[in-house]
Formats: sequence, C-alpha cells, structure tokens
Amino acid sequence: MALTRHSKFPTCYLRLCRVTGVTMSVLWPIVTNAIRFPRRDAVVDDRRTYSYGQLVGGAMYLAERMEVGTAARHVGILLPTSGAFALALLATWLAGRVAIPLNYLLAADELRYVIENSDIDTIVTAGPMLDVISDRGCLAGQELIRMEESDFSGVPPLRWPPRYRDDDLACILYTSGTSGRPKGVMLSHGNLRSNIVASIQHAQIRSIDRFLGVLPQFHSFGFTGLTLIPLFVGATVTYSARFIPSRVVELIRTHRPSIMMAVPSMYGALLSVKSACAEDFQSIRLPVSGGEPLPDATFDLFQQRFNLRLLEGYGLTETSPVTHWSTPQRNKLHSVGPCLPDVQVAIVDESDQHLPPNTDGEILITGPNIMMGYYRLSEQSAAVFMNLATPDGRSQRYFRTGDIGRVDAEGFLYITGRKKEMLIIGGENVFPREIEQVLNKHASVFDSAVVGASDGMRGEVPIAFVELNDGQRFDESDLRSWCRQSLAGYKVPRRIHLIDQLPRNITGKVLRRQLMTQAS
Repeated sequence: MALTRHSKFPTCYLRLCRVTGVTMSVLWPIVTNAIRFPRRDAVVDDRRTYSYGQLVGGAMYLAERMEVGTAARHVGILLPTSGAFALALLATWLAGRVAIPLNYLLAADELRYVIENSDIDTIVTAGPMLDVISDRGCLAGQELIRMEESDFSGVPPLRWPPRYRDDDLACILYTSGTSGRPKGVMLSHGNLRSNIVASIQHAQIRSIDRFLGVLPQFHSFGFTGLTLIPLFVGATVTYSARFIPSRVVELIRTHRPSIMMAVPSMYGALLSVKSACAEDFQSIRLPVSGGEPLPDATFDLFQQRFNLRLLEGYGLTETSPVTHWSTPQRNKLHSVGPCLPDVQVAIVDESDQHLPPNTDGEILITGPNIMMGYYRLSEQSAAVFMNLATPDGRSQRYFRTGDIGRVDAEGFLYITGRKKEMLIIGGENVFPREIEQVLNKHASVFDSAVVGASDGMRGEVPIAFVELNDGQRFDESDLRSWCRQSLAGYKVPRRIHLIDQLPRNITGKVLRRQLMTQAS
C-alpha cells in the first residue's frame, strides 16, 4: 500500500465539528492531532513511519471500503503489532462500526470460535496473516479487506464522523481463555475515553513522550496503553511485531523511548542481553510492568544492572484495562500502586462486607471504565456485577475482579492471589501466590507456579512447578525444606516438579490448566 507523503486536512473540517457539536469520543483528539500536526510522527513500526496526517488520512480511505448497514457491523482486525493495526482501528470507528481485535496466536478452534461468536462480517488483514487463518479453516464467508491491496494515494476522502455517545459499543476484546472459552468483553466509547484520560492524568503523559510498544494490540494492555493513549496525546510510538530481546534493546538505543510497557517475562528476557547497559535505559521514565506479578529477582536485577525501578500496574480487560498504576512519585515495593482518578476499589469478605485496610479480600472495582458486559453472555455478565455501598453511603455497581488483595492506609493496592485459583486444604484457604513468593526467593529458582491436586484426606494439596536459574541444580528436598522455614506445614508443596518453561499466554499469564493436568 502507498500513502502520500503528507495527507492534508482543511482546518474548516475541525471548525465544523466544533460548531455542530459532533463528538468522536476517542477519535476526536486523534483526528485533531492529524489536523494540527499532520507531519508529526505518530507510529514507527518494522516496515515504515506514519505521520499523524498519513495515519488518519489512511483511516479515512479504509473507512470508505467498510460498508455500513449490515446487521452486525462488526469488523475483525487481524494484523500484527504495527501502525497498520492503529490505522484499521481508526477506520473502523470512522465508519461507525465496532472493532474486534483478533488474537492470531490462538489455536484454530479458539480463533474460529471468536470469529463466529463475535458476529464479524468484515475482516481487515494482510497477506501473511490471512494465509494463517485460511489454512486453519477459520473463515466462513466474511468480507476481507487486505491492507496491501488498498490504495491510499491522493487526497483522502474526508468523512463526516459518526456521533458517538458514551454508551455506544466501541470494541469487543476477547479474554485469554485461561479458564474456559474466551469471553467477549464489551467496552464502550465512554469506557475507553475515561480510562485514557485518567491514565494520562495519573502518569502525567505528554505529547513529547515516546512510547515503545512490544505488546500485542489485540490485548487490552497493548490496545489502550500502547495504541490509544499515545495517539490521544499526540505522542510517537515505536512498535516491534516480534519480541526479540536484542532487537528491543537496539530500538531503545535508537528511538530513546520515555515510556515502555511490558509483561514481567519480557523484562526478565532483556536481562539476558549481555551488551545492554544502564546507559541504554536512561531515557525511560515510566518502565511499566503488568499482566502478571513481577518477580523480586527481575525487579532487583533491573534496578541493580540498569538503574531502573520497574513500576507495577494493575487492571483487567473488563476495566478498559488500567485501574492502578505505580508512578515514580508514588510507588511501594510489591504494590501495583494507587487508583486512577475516578476509579474506586473495595475489598470485601466472602459475605461481601467491607474489610479494613491491610486485610485480604476480593478486589471490587467501580468507575466509568467498567465494561458494559460480556457479549452474548447475559448470565455471566450479571454474575460479575454487584451493588455495594460506597464509603460515602451511595449504592454503586461494582465489578468482581476475582482477584484477592489488600489496600493499605495510603490507598496502595497489593495483589495477593486469585479467587478462582484458591486452594482449600483441610478447610483452610491457601492462595498459590503465597507459596510461589517463597519458592521464588530460593537462589536456584527463576520462577514458579502452584496448582492444586485432589487429595482424599485434605481435599486438595499444593503441587509446585519451578523454572531454575541458569547453572542451578534441582533439589526437591531442599526446596521443600526452604518452604517449611516460611510456610505452615499444610502450605508446603506435596510435590515439586522441574519444568523447562512455565506455559504462558501472550501476556505472560501462567496457563494453570495445563499444569493441573500434569499435577493430577
């Protein structure tokens, strides 16, 4: 595909939108950036650089190809991490349609399920990606728009943007499906805008920031954090479609990003790049870690070797996704930080009663960033919402995260476990993370995961799987003795298995279901 050097937008286009009161939600500031700064770099990816004018101009071309008026109006986006994904996303919203980012790493039956379940009638893709899903037999008559066959030359066809309300559906993001079929999380334009604005305010993100994007854009972390936030503020983002540690270090040296978002395993992999040094990472002021707990070893080594304090954050696809974020000014060890503006958290016991500070319970979240519900799953949607009184006495709808944590007196959140992963051993509640934290402090252990296995006497017993640090020897007896020093006897793993690599999804979450089959 070809784009003109600098797409042109008349200033009257912006003025007409203001006069008529048409709002474009997330689109509004991105299009405004293209009008005001058409030559500013928006995206740098593995293939090319897109200015803001080219990105939005190309989106207007592509929007012309998306026929509006079908029953579903759902557009699947099957593209690698790139400027092309951002362009296709903007085009979808300019055409008044709903975006469905597709996870190309799913197994054939899972991807087929997502395409069928989401009622996609159009898929924006490119040759190599299309070959993958065609070979898997995932298509069933959807209209295909191939990016490499699209003509973006000349002056873009100016489109009058749709009038979006806050409660209009913007996208459906499918969860990773670590415990069953993927669920389609419906996020509105209001959900996304509120989370973007709150994140920008909380982390003091500016247009002069440069982002480094190594996360997939089909996931909420990469979708909001590395696609929408930088374009919203008029910043520049550099993408790499594949995470290759040595290449990422080279991108950092070349583009000098100030904000990097990645999962803990990615930060751990960067430590393996022998040529990397502290000077390489000097430009990064916000090294954000999310998706999974950050191992102490990774945190400590990053700070020692690169003089960089990794900052943890927390959120879920259902929360658009960010709810908590540690910043350089406000952070504590092992905490995911304080709430974002307009987000509130409640910690409740099994009877849904508020718990005092520093007490573990289920984490409930409320705010304008909470999803509309799960697509075509009304019963499951109803099950994750509840009405609860806020501290000021008002009744508010809260989302049940299924995570266990505590909030200290200063409002910092600590994640201590996952409710669905909780083990019941002899009537006692045990959270895998408590055991994993002990195992991970052993000198030989790089990372660990604990699951439950059925036991006739105790109901369940903990079974551990460990990855070792390079050059270390596996000694199950020694590891069990280590655990006994810090854990009650019933929490000590019944068995500890050596594993070359813990099975994970694309965001670094351990696939515990796979481990449970080995533990039984």
